Amino acid sequence: MPKPIRVEEQYPTTENVCPDAYTLRIISPAYATSDGELNAILQYVYHSFFFNKKGYGEIADVLKGIAIAEMRHLDLLGETVLALGAAPVYSQYPACPFNFYSTKYVSYSCSLKNMLEDDILGERRAIAAYKKMLRSLKNEPVKAIIARILADEVLHLEKLESILSEFKC
Repeated sequence: MPKPIRVEEQYPTTENVCPDAYTLRIISPAYATSDGELNAILQYVYHSFFFNKKGYGEIADVLKGIAIAEMRHLDLLGETVLALGAAPVYSQYPACPFNFYSTKYVSYSCSLKNMLEDDILGERRAIAAYKKMLRSLKNEPVKAIIARILADEVLHLEKLESILSEFKC
């Protein structure tokens, strides 16, 4: 089993996070939307199958390692959503019948190169979203959680860009 691709720094806890609707609205898109952690997990796992099948086991393992880190992000965001006062359903807050997560957001690209490009685009969007959240957040415990997740996303982007620059397809 691949190891998670993450920076070597502990994740903050939700111990001091209290109900806060303002903060909840800011961070909820990172949980389970088209650019959220749930989508990233599913996309990396999906793409890893194809890399493995085509004989690129090392790249498949990197993608799985990123997916494992994204699973930790999803877990931490779910705990945060709950601590902020909402159920961590797979939806943007507030949950409505029309905004639940859908797998239609996963990139189902047909070429390995396009898969890497789509994964890079996803990381760039995540980084931009987390930076925007940090500018808006006032809740310090939640800011620490978002900043820690952001550090992993930057590492993921660096890894993926390095793989793409060396990838011959």
